[in-house]
Amino acid sequence: MVSLLQNPSHQQNTQRVVLHNISWQTYQAMLADMGDHRSSQLAYDHGVLEITMPSDLHEFIKHLLERIVVALTEELNLKVRGVGSVTLNREDLEQGVEPDSGFYIQNASRIRGRKLDLVNNPAPDLVVEVDITSSSTHRLPIYKSLQVPEVWRYTVQAIEIKQLHDGNYLNCEFSAAFPMVSVVDLQRFLEESNDTDDDNAVIRSLRSWIRE
Repeated sequence: MVSLLQNPSHQQNTQRVVLHNISWQTYQAMLADMGDHRSSQLAYDHGVLEITMPSDLHEFIKHLLERIVVALTEELNLKVRGVGSVTLNREDLEQGVEPDSGFYIQNASRIRGRKLDLVNNPAPDLVVEVDITSSSTHRLPIYKSLQVPEVWRYTVQAIEIKQLHDGNYLNCEFSAAFPMVSVVDLQRFLEESNDTDDDNAVIRSLRSWIRE
């Protein structure tokens, strides 16, 4: 069974395809055939495969959030290993997902080389998901199984900081990766981006705030 949700205005809206009854082997074969140089992102959960084509607006916001994370690690003198939309797979769980962006921060020193093995390595400390017209809530069970401790979820209403507590994601006021950073702080800098055509101006404002 296939369901297709898309809008003619691809500049603004994310296109999403959901395939059912897909085996793990077929999912792996599709990953191999599609390769690394693609704009689509895949998520797999016990036979259900989602293929998402992000919109332009989605990419603008994702890039700004990535820069915010990197600037925070620089200003707070923290290690960081950005893994982008790397495929996070666990065959034993029959689950896999490609986040909008992922970061190792607290566990950056444990990640060596260029290939992740989530059976022997921890999941990223922080994952970023940008929801413009397609919700990432169906990805949260996958992140929970993979034991991703924190998810920043951007929606058109606000940004959320979700943390894994006792097997469930709860909305939290402050980040675990950056304890001084609150939802209110992130929202403020994201709103600043609405008033400028320069991401650097937002990052400069962020750096000044941290140094104060």
